[in-house]
Amino acid sequence: MKADFKKMKAVNAIIADLLFEMKDVVREGISTKELDDWAEDFIIKRGAKPGFKGLYGFPATLCVSINNEVVHGIPSKKRILKDGDIVSVDVGAILGGHNADAARTFAVGNVEEKYLKLMAVTKKSLELGIEQARPGNHVGDIGHAVQKYVEDNGFNVIRDFVGHGVGRKLHEPPEIPNYGTPGAGPLIRKGMFLAIEPMVVTGSWEVFVLADNWTVVTKDGGYAAHFENTIYVSGDGPIVLSEKQ
Repeated sequence: MKADFKKMKAVNAIIADLLFEMKDVVREGISTKELDDWAEDFIIKRGAKPGFKGLYGFPATLCVSINNEVVHGIPSKKRILKDGDIVSVDVGAILGGHNADAARTFAVGNVEEKYLKLMAVTKKSLELGIEQARPGNHVGDIGHAVQKYVEDNGFNVIRDFVGHGVGRKLHEPPEIPNYGTPGAGPLIRKGMFLAIEPMVVTGSWEVFVLADNWTVVTKDGGYAAHFENTIYVSGDGPIVLSEKQ
């Protein structure tokens, strides 16, 4: 069943506000479990429910991934943020049977310039990918825009994890890789809701999953950044739903 624009806008506004406020919550000395508790409380107080908790068996509201962790990091009382860390926070919410999905990477204290650049390039690549989400374009146009900008700046895109359609389910077709060929892949149509999410690394794109069966890390120890927004494909182009204006 097709997702409803007003409902998608409402649930994504919650996540937009959460991530906007989280920049003041992420700090040296806080545990990733404290971040998770704060986020769950935020979502519930807004009348929604966490979108990730229990999904496929995931145990938390947030995915919190630090430094060489790419995605799906499990919050823990033992994981304390340190000066110099970069922290990727991925979060979803459900309201009225509709899903929001977005991610940001935050700097903790004094972060090395090369990692600040990684974050900036990842964020810009998301914006460039979103620009290609127009009726008549193809998924490959999104991936190509992301990949070209990232590689031109000396970084690499993750190949094993992709963006996706979103709506009444968190993960819907089409899959949206962060690499691709212009004009290739599924057609982008008016009325689609898409979660576009570049995951960018300083080194090799090769990854593996830790023993917790969730946390994805780089094989070479390179750092990773992750930015994601849910967008609506209108007749006039993309409308970003999960970014506080």
